[in-house]
Order: sequence, then C-alpha cells, then structure tokens
Amino acid sequence: MPELPEVEGVARALQPRLCGRRILTVQITRPRLVAPQTAAAFAAGVEGATFTDVGRRGKYLLLHLDNAYTLLVHLRMAGRFLYVMPCDPLPKFVHAIFDLDNDRRLAFQDQRHFAVMRLVRTDELNQLKELRNLAPEPLGPAFTPAYLQQVLAATRRPVKEVLLDQRCVAGLGNIYAAEALFAVGVNPKTRANNIPKAKVKRLWAVIRMLLESAIEAGSTIDVNPESIAGQYFGAAYAEALLVYDREGKPCVRCETPIVRIRQGQRSTYFCPQCQPQRHARSGRQSGR
Repeated sequence: MPELPEVEGVARALQPRLCGRRILTVQITRPRLVAPQTAAAFAAGVEGATFTDVGRRGKYLLLHLDNAYTLLVHLRMAGRFLYVMPCDPLPKFVHAIFDLDNDRRLAFQDQRHFAVMRLVRTDELNQLKELRNLAPEPLGPAFTPAYLQQVLAATRRPVKEVLLDQRCVAGLGNIYAAEALFAVGVNPKTRANNIPKAKVKRLWAVIRMLLESAIEAGSTIDVNPESIAGQYFGAAYAEALLVYDREGKPCVRCETPIVRIRQGQRSTYFCPQCQPQRHARSGRQSGR
C-alpha cells in the first residue's frame, strides 16, 4: 500500500496537470468505486467543475473542485492515475474516466478493486470518518517529540503496531516504520511505553528524515504521465532501504541475517542483533 511519500508524490504529479482543468464528462465503469453514491450522482456532482488544488491528508489524496466539493481518493493496494490522450488505449481495470477541457483524460485504474473514491463537501472534510481521527502529519508542526512521547507512553502495544496506527501517526506505513525502528535500534515488538525518552526523540527525528528523504527521492523522477502511480516512488527509494523486504540478507551493520515476522497481519523486518528484544509483549510474535 502506498505510504505518505508515495501519496505525496502522486499529489505533486497531479497538481500541475489538473489545476485549472475543467471536467467535461465522467464515466464510472465500476460503481462500487464511488459508493455509497451512485455512478450517475457522482458524475453529476463533478461534471462541469474545475480542479483548484490537489493535496493529501495521511494516505488520502484530496482533489479539490471549484463547486465546493472534493474528491477523496485512497489508492489502497493498486490504485493509480493515468493522464492520457482520448485516443490512447486504456489498460484493463480502468474504473473511472474524467474527460478534461485540454484534450486529455484522467483515468483511474485499480486492478485489486480496493481503492476508494468519494465526492464530499469540502467544508465537511474534517468531519469525515476517514479523516476526523487521523493523527497529526509527521512532517507538520503538531508532530513534536513531546507528542510522540505522549502517544507511546500511553500504551503497552508493540511499538511497530502503534506507529502503523493512523490515529497515532498519520501516513506512516510498513516500510518506513520498519526502517525507523532499525535506525534507532528498537525491536518492533518492544512495548511502546517502555521506550526511553531519548530513543523516542531520536525516533521522531528519524521518522521525519526518512519521509523527507523518500519524498525528495521521488521528486527527482521524471514522472510518466501515462502512469502516475503510487508505487514508483517506493521503487526509486528501494535501494536506500536497510531492512524492509530483506529477509535472510545480511544486516548492513553486523551481517546478522534480517528476520521477518508477522505483526498485525503484516510482515515486519528487523535485525535481531541490532534491535534486541527488550520489554516485548508475549503472545503474537514470529511467523510468516
């Protein structure tokens, strides 16, 4: 699933292509994409509107329109945008097509059928169930060392699970959580409230550094308009990853093989030598 840097990259790629562009017609070929609205109601709500801005909140894309509505989009596992000519053939699994006033099409493809696209009132965004409980943005001013310390001190849950909880840290996902914990030498099963304050402050700094670096890595890519996808930034940054998806490979620090376990139905990667297990919760631990 695309994480904060990838979603931010998609937003930045869409911004110059969409802002000022008017939507002429809309085709929804998979009605469940825009549920609970009907495809007809969704199309009626956006046709004739102009894109005014493209932003992000957590892992959600926010495509703002001049009619007081916003398209709320979650890419989930495989959602991606394509910005193409009307005569260009479209691939399979395109579920939404927006014909624009500059002889271009914005198409949305989702092979896994998990993506979400909702039309909501812009002035009600903060009241939506998807957004109202999101934590502060990790690159924003409200995400401070004191905030992270308070969040971690309040729970005995494994720290990796807390970092992935969007009510605790918005936008952070599996990749960057694993990398951050490796950087500070914290075992992912460590109880959150047992992490020393000094390590929490270091973890705060590393999270911000990793996200900023990943965003910057994505910004250096010449985006292919025909595939504005959430995956290409992660792929570009893959060479910089030290533990994620490196099961069995030698640790870059100590050469101990990287271990993969399951936490919260997700894979977690860490070095058992550099991230020793201290104050970890018993119960759900290793497994594939």
